[in-house]
Amino acid sequence: MAPRILVVDDTQAIRRSVRLRIQRETDWVICGEAENGREAIERVKELQPDVVLLDLSMPVMNGLDAARHIKAFAPNIHILMFTLHTYPQLLDEARKVGIEKVLSKVGTADSDLLHALRAVLAS
Repeated sequence: MAPRILVVDDTQAIRRSVRLRIQRETDWVICGEAENGREAIERVKELQPDVVLLDLSMPVMNGLDAARHIKAFAPNIHILMFTLHTYPQLLDEARKVGIEKVLSKVGTADSDLLHALRAVLAS
């Protein structure tokens, strides 16, 4: 069965871009989308994805808080953070809440994103 991915970002254009890239280059399934952390929690409960691709800065609830809640009820789920913000303190905070990788949306983001997704799905 193809891996199921939930894409969480408050910007529709980012969600669409990630969806198109993943669908074009892999056989993975984008099982859903969410635009904030609270919605992400509900979608994880409803859709039971294998991976959550999560932004940091979102309205209602940020990605770190959402990841903390998600890991509390789905400890085996893979969570990757895909964000504009990549600073050392964030990397530490992300690891503490169970985020496996923090990826930048800037630069070579597309290839890094697919590589990171492949790595967590292989683990």
